[in-house]
Amino acid sequence: MGGNSAEKRKQMKRKKEVALLLLTAVLAAAGCADEKTTGEKTTESGSAAAVSGSSVFDGELEENVTIRVLENDTAISKGYFEELITAFNEAYADQGITAVDANMDQYLDLANDGPYGYGPDVLYQANDVIMQYAKGKHIYPLPVQQLSCYEQIPESAWKAYETTVDSTTYCCGVPVNVQAPMLYYRADLLPEDWQENWDEDQNGVPDMVENWNDLYAYSKERHEENPAQYGYMKSLYDVYFSSGFLFSYGGYVFGEENTNPEDVGFSAGEAEKGAWVLQQLAGVMNEECIDDTITTNAYSKLGDGTYFATLSTPDMYSTFADELEKEYEAEGMNEEEARETAKQNLIMTTLPKLPESGDLSESDPVLIDMKAMGGVNGYAVSAYTKAPNACLAFIDFATSYEMVTRRSEMLGIAPARGDAAESAGDISEKIYANLENGNVVLMPSISEVSQIWTPAQTFFTDLAKDAFRSGSGKKYQDLPALKSGLEQVDTQIHDAIYTLK
Repeated sequence: MGGNSAEKRKQMKRKKEVALLLLTAVLAAAGCADEKTTGEKTTESGSAAAVSGSSVFDGELEENVTIRVLENDTAISKGYFEELITAFNEAYADQGITAVDANMDQYLDLANDGPYGYGPDVLYQANDVIMQYAKGKHIYPLPVQQLSCYEQIPESAWKAYETTVDSTTYCCGVPVNVQAPMLYYRADLLPEDWQENWDEDQNGVPDMVENWNDLYAYSKERHEENPAQYGYMKSLYDVYFSSGFLFSYGGYVFGEENTNPEDVGFSAGEAEKGAWVLQQLAGVMNEECIDDTITTNAYSKLGDGTYFATLSTPDMYSTFADELEKEYEAEGMNEEEARETAKQNLIMTTLPKLPESGDLSESDPVLIDMKAMGGVNGYAVSAYTKAPNACLAFIDFATSYEMVTRRSEMLGIAPARGDAAESAGDISEKIYANLENGNVVLMPSISEVSQIWTPAQTFFTDLAKDAFRSGSGKKYQDLPALKSGLEQVDTQIHDAIYTLK
């Protein structure tokens, strides 16, 4: 993966020459916002170049430099990041370019720390995090057309990193993988008679992973048979996962395709039906669904068989697999046998369908597709770096077919590159289909998204508590009450953005 570095640099140089005219226009802004919105701290070492409007990417590749890369914690712990920087450093050794772990918290605040020289040169984050840095010019707009991945990434993924200034669109990040909730379940925990009694359409797929009504019914049955075991388990507190239930019935975050924060829409359409579904699901869980306990213990609990199913993102597959392998080894399997058995029994699939009515106890429901909040994780270049071209070279290398495919193999991600997604197989293709047809709703790429979490978490927490309150003590007794609760969420978010700032 790291060879043929001379040819790679020649290709980059040719691409720079072809893209030079485009770069002149793109980099005139030299930041992802106009001059009027700056108002941020600047230093000579970094963002002064952004403010002055210099074309930072049209110079020669810097030599004998070290670039600090902030990566995803999972990529680091599973060994992928070490493999990536080793391959990159080998490819650029003769130019003295070295990539190192920034050794910083993955949720570093670049806006506050970058101006003082504390921050990475390259950062890997979700689109909503990266794009919060755009307004203050903390990241550079990128000449993405010159990257080898450009034609392989669909427009829907690029849009997550686009911003428009004075009618000109700039791209401030390079997509690596699509994040969307997936259903994880243990095939070896299915009932022995599932093919006879839990596969009504005889398609070879258990009904309880195809629709929420059957998953709800199976969760009740499993817990009643053994109070120490559960079916579906997930923290309602987690807005990223819970909001999809609202979206499925007409809710949304912001209007105009998540670009207009004046229009907050968690209560839109019949979103209260989605809240009702969550309220019913909480009833087959325990009180750990109220906070983030289930989110943090799901790996071990799915591994030891306490939980049958949960929701998580594709990049967490390896973590679930590790826990399941440990369990099989504890049962007496050798390492190889445990690994193969885990691969066979740990299933990651797309989300079940929902009942149009919102009633999980309905015996013959009309089913609808479930929508989910998703995101696009990718790389950006800090406006405080002293080696922007070396940073761009790193991103080009990290988003190559070979490295993205390797990332998928090691971490289970759904690649943003179309060719790598095809190699990754069925799940990645399904995620892309859901992204294209609107069933994956990307998190807003505007700074106002930071105000949605607390009001929504408060609502979902109350919703979960209702499952453990007595009948008269329930806060949300019916659909109108749920509607009213969601309308309050909308008001709180709007006030946080416009009234209380």
